[in-house]
Amino acid sequence: MVSIRDALSSAADEGIITPAQAEKLVPFLLATDTGASDEKRAAAGSALLAEDALEAEESEQPRFVRGFHDILITIGVIVALVGLWGIGSLFAVFPAIVILAEILIRRQRLALPAVALTVALAHWSGMFALLVVEVAAPEGLDILTNWLLVLPILAAVLAVFYWRYRVPLALAATLLSLFLLAMDIVLVLLAKALGSADTIVEHTGLAASVFLISALGIFSAAMSYDIADPARKSRQSDVAFWLHLAAAPALLYAMLSFIFLRNMSGEWWGDATSPGDAVAVLVIIIVFMVIGLIIDRRAFVTSGLLSLGLAIWTILQRGGVDFSDYFSVTVLAVGVVVLLIGIFWQVLRRAIVSILPASITAYLHPVYRPAR
Repeated sequence: MVSIRDALSSAADEGIITPAQAEKLVPFLLATDTGASDEKRAAAGSALLAEDALEAEESEQPRFVRGFHDILITIGVIVALVGLWGIGSLFAVFPAIVILAEILIRRQRLALPAVALTVALAHWSGMFALLVVEVAAPEGLDILTNWLLVLPILAAVLAVFYWRYRVPLALAATLLSLFLLAMDIVLVLLAKALGSADTIVEHTGLAASVFLISALGIFSAAMSYDIADPARKSRQSDVAFWLHLAAAPALLYAMLSFIFLRNMSGEWWGDATSPGDAVAVLVIIIVFMVIGLIIDRRAFVTSGLLSLGLAIWTILQRGGVDFSDYFSVTVLAVGVVVLLIGIFWQVLRRAIVSILPASITAYLHPVYRPAR
């Protein structure tokens, strides 16, 4: 017998009702189904709640872990490549990566090994590019100019790998390499225009602005993939996941650099850090957590945990709060924050998204609402 949910889903697929109407009708029909006993209605309601909870848990689940078979193969890939790198040369590793990619990605479609091989190829590409720079580039070039030669090679190799195997991480890494290349070009041009030997140290405010603009570019790219697949059913969502994983810490530390400009070339958290600086950091982290809830991406919460701990430590230690063990109290506070956000993620997200205009929420990942 077809369930109420399946019947309404079919009706939505046929265009008889909208998917939103189907979701609203399910609890209503379950509650008014006079042909069902109280026990059956309760069981159906419990099953619906369990399904909603499962959907909420899987609202951000990248598709690169499909079972322990993937994990076992990935362990083998990592161990084999590390061993080959140790006994062979740089040029012995590349054919191994290609052969393994043809077998594990092209033929067997294994997701987690694809991630491991992409990371291995990125590492190999970086080492190869550095070798090319060492051999072919003129001596005496500064590090930013050297990266103008390294990053195009890295981006080209990763782009070809994505074209061949369609691994989302490879595309995300390619885009990230291009953003880094654009940022590096701007910094090199600024250094020449200003006659500066080290723009990052000598013009910290300008360098921080370039970092922030680049991080915003990565975030914009991630959001473009999210908006293109709000239901998170295709490869685009996985690309967005990896881009957000890079954009979140990049944005966070680009913004924090404006607070710690005086220490940008040295130690950020030191004796010069005041409770006011720590409060400013807390505000930025809270804003990031709200952004993460709105777009349903946990990277914006996890990227700020270290800074959150340091900020809490600074406020407690220099704000006159007397504790015998600041470390344990700080770790406890961070752990409680993580647990509260993790446990009440969907509740908090519903509360925040509900106050946003429909013109914005239409582009966001849908908010799962439990049946009543």
